Amino acid sequence: MACPYDMGNRKHGLFYLATLAAAAIITGYSLLKGAALESPLVQQSKQNLSYAGTPDAGSLLHALKSPFAVLLMQMGVILTTCRLTGFLFRKLGQPAVIGEMAAGILLGASFLGYYFPGLSGFLFPPSSLNNLHLLSQLGLILFMFIVGLELEPGLLQGKKQAAVMISHAGIVAPFTLGVLLAYITYNKYAAVAVPFLSYALFIGISMSITAFPVLARIIRERGLSKTSLGTLAITCAAADDVTAWCLLAIAVALVKATSLFTALLSLGLCIVYLLLMFKVLKPWLQRRALAQQGTRTGNVVAVCLILLVCSSLLTELMGVHAIFGAFVAGVVMPAEARFRALFIERVESVALFLLLPLFFVATGLRTEIGLLQSRASWLLCLFVVLIAVVAKWGATMLAARISGQAWKESFQLGALMNTRGLTELVVLNIGYDLGILSAELFTILVIMALLTTIMTNPLLHLAEKIWVHKAQDVL
Repeated sequence: MACPYDMGNRKHGLFYLATLAAAAIITGYSLLKGAALESPLVQQSKQNLSYAGTPDAGSLLHALKSPFAVLLMQMGVILTTCRLTGFLFRKLGQPAVIGEMAAGILLGASFLGYYFPGLSGFLFPPSSLNNLHLLSQLGLILFMFIVGLELEPGLLQGKKQAAVMISHAGIVAPFTLGVLLAYITYNKYAAVAVPFLSYALFIGISMSITAFPVLARIIRERGLSKTSLGTLAITCAAADDVTAWCLLAIAVALVKATSLFTALLSLGLCIVYLLLMFKVLKPWLQRRALAQQGTRTGNVVAVCLILLVCSSLLTELMGVHAIFGAFVAGVVMPAEARFRALFIERVESVALFLLLPLFFVATGLRTEIGLLQSRASWLLCLFVVLIAVVAKWGATMLAARISGQAWKESFQLGALMNTRGLTELVVLNIGYDLGILSAELFTILVIMALLTTIMTNPLLHLAEKIWVHKAQDVL
């Protein structure tokens, strides 16, 4: 006697086979009859295809040249190179972001384009650079949003006046020397038809900027977050960033303005925008965050990302760069640590590990070390690095010492504030896009940003060795 279970399986199998057979018959009949409906033009086209033969390597390369395929290929190469160089630089005691900056130089015109122009032309054809640039700008907006999120407003309140004095000393001194440097280099190194005011403002800002995100990661990696030095450094860097971005917004508004009236209008709109963001939107977001605790986080994240896009669009339309709107959008987010950590967790991985490396390479494609062919150019590069280090590190160290800090902490604080990193590249790319910086000066300032960031950890190690030996000598 057959088992009922086996009978059921047999029925299911027969039904499945009958369904397949019916589908095959109907499909075959439709295809045969449908071929008779084709026009003579379609039949001629099919004959031409039969003579073409099977796909070869040439056709595959042609398919690889489609814009989307090129972009995917570029992203794969960029992400792999950035991960490898980041790993290498971590082994050398440097932050991974330094390795990613170096990857941009390696894949750009300074190395790959110089030694392997054919490969560089294949990976980064000129027609694809606009897509790469736009995607890198999206990563930049997300990055600046994270910078605003990590900038805790409480750091700028209730602190000693020393923090403000140290921060402003670290801005005023390099900014002043930067303006003087602009006066010296304007005739030879400024882009064509650039007003001196715009040129001087960008050189001054590029000299005075501090890379707040990179500095925060260095402090975290070295276990200084809970120390007085770490707290003071974060506070000074926060005040530095706020001041620098305000100066940058003013500079961009002045550069984009076609007349004095347009410049004043842009600045006026910017003031109204800031008042609305901090006096209206920020309190509303704070109340909503408290009222919706425990609700679905996806809805909250979506709303805030919409605010990020709208804020960036507004500042772009006002004549100020979109990254300023992204930065302000991050700052006005609710102050709760859990709320900010939620956004950083959601956005940081995409921004830092997927999109931001594209920005490094987009910068590297513009950086041509081969342009520095003369002795005068290299001397200027050395002079720029020297001024940047002396002004930023020296002024911060002296201000910290005058405010009552010990020499060791003052030395270390100056080294930390001298970190320019990614934030410097943001400023330089804005200046390059606006036609303020020439390609040669852009390259010099990129080298300065890379070197001043690389020297941070060695200077901190040097401080430890010097004062350990001094303590042993006293004992």
